[in-house]
Amino acid sequence: MKKEISGVTIECVKGDIVKQPDVTAIVNAANAWLRMGGGVAGAIHRAAGPGLEEECRPLAPIKPGQAVITGGHNLPNKYVIHCLGPRYGIDKPEDKLLADCYRNALKLADEHQIDSIAFPAISTGIFGYPVEEAAEVALKTVKEVIPTLKHVKHIRFVLHSDFDLKVHEKVLESL
Repeated sequence: MKKEISGVTIECVKGDIVKQPDVTAIVNAANAWLRMGGGVAGAIHRAAGPGLEEECRPLAPIKPGQAVITGGHNLPNKYVIHCLGPRYGIDKPEDKLLADCYRNALKLADEHQIDSIAFPAISTGIFGYPVEEAAEVALKTVKEVIPTLKHVKHIRFVLHSDFDLKVHEKVLESL
């Protein structure tokens, strides 16, 4: 599903974040130390190769809501933007910290003149953020940030399951 807001296309697809060759940057749902982990971080680090962890080392640790940018290494994407999402029920206020992830990732993308970016559903895996709440925060934040963007023209949410896709599509439709 796609929707255009102020000249920027937002879309939701089911898929694998490391298999998005038509976007300039992908977003890593990172851990504080920017190392290989499980879930999205593990998949991205495995696909990118050891150079990614090496480039990340001096940038760590990051705090919830922060974003940093690296090269894509062996990925088909030029850049990886790493965001540390909040742990639900632990990092407070989790809605503000999650919004900061999306806001800071888009700001970095625009600063690097990136035209297209793909996000996973940040914090909804092991960090326990309910998908419905996370989708609301993510898509509302993206909509708020769009008027400030000069370069980003395509924002993709790459969702892992049919359930996550349906939830994100429903929220996108309501924007």
